[in-house]
Amino acid sequence: MTARFIRRTTAGKSAKSRMATVGAIAVAGAVLLTGCGDQTKSKDEGSEKVSNAPLADKLPKDIRDAGVIKVGSDIAYPPVEFKDKSGKTVGIDPDLGDALGKQLGVEFQFDNGTFDTLLGGLRSKRYDLAMSAMTDTKNRQEGVDEETGKKIGEGVDFVDYFTAGVSIYTKKGDDQGIKTWGDLCGKKIVVQRGTVSHDLAKAESKKCKSGKKIAIESFDNDQQAQTRLRSGGADAGSSDFPVAAYAVKTSGGGKDFQLVGEQVEAAPYGIAISKKNPELRDAIKAALDAIIKNGEYDKIIAKWGVEDGAVEAAKINGGK
Repeated sequence: MTARFIRRTTAGKSAKSRMATVGAIAVAGAVLLTGCGDQTKSKDEGSEKVSNAPLADKLPKDIRDAGVIKVGSDIAYPPVEFKDKSGKTVGIDPDLGDALGKQLGVEFQFDNGTFDTLLGGLRSKRYDLAMSAMTDTKNRQEGVDEETGKKIGEGVDFVDYFTAGVSIYTKKGDDQGIKTWGDLCGKKIVVQRGTVSHDLAKAESKKCKSGKKIAIESFDNDQQAQTRLRSGGADAGSSDFPVAAYAVKTSGGGKDFQLVGEQVEAAPYGIAISKKNPELRDAIKAALDAIIKNGEYDKIIAKWGVEDGAVEAAKINGGK
């Protein structure tokens, strides 16, 4: 959740194919402490929740007092973040948010937005952080446009929490000889706008010879791109490996798509935080290290079948 699982720059380095099976959807409810009795008691219990959280004192005071971290996320990118049949936000990122919230004594409130607007929302303080399978890149750290190289705004800091690469997928039984990005010359690919898949497709198209460029159709979210491919409106699609693998496993009961070739552009996903808020950045890093150490992180990653992307420690701005 759009190669966002790996939204990063187009370095062109290959990574060995991670063929971990994506787990079946398991709806994990947010762990909330609810008070019984009158309103005063509920408030007291809420305060106790914050005071008992081991890392609550690391948060900025305004967030600690509010009891909520506002998270910008494109909630249409299964299995990273998506809505289940009841409309509840579920997935890898929401589960990690719940675990981080326990450490910090706050609720992670996921607010939906299109992927290419999330950093703008962070800069305008609509969100406290962005958590949406966003690849940590130097360009994003510095506020530089991935395609033009021009400064477009204030950069962000990342707390890296996962590693993933970009994959290509086609209709099942109809790969049209596509194994690598070079094989897409003269063909049409669908992607989510503003993702590494989008950047990679544009970069690869420039390399095509004999005028056979890659026709690129971009969408607000990855599910729209999948629908286009499913209907025969394109030759291939691309997104981050966990997302592509999940689509292959679940779309049409596993009868719609197939992965082709190997992953490329392996890079870290990061939780994006304003450079003006190092206190929040350091609190998130401490909480991530805590859930890695206590085993909660591994349980969540295993639940969604993406163990190959697990990290052993949180890292700040590890992207290239």
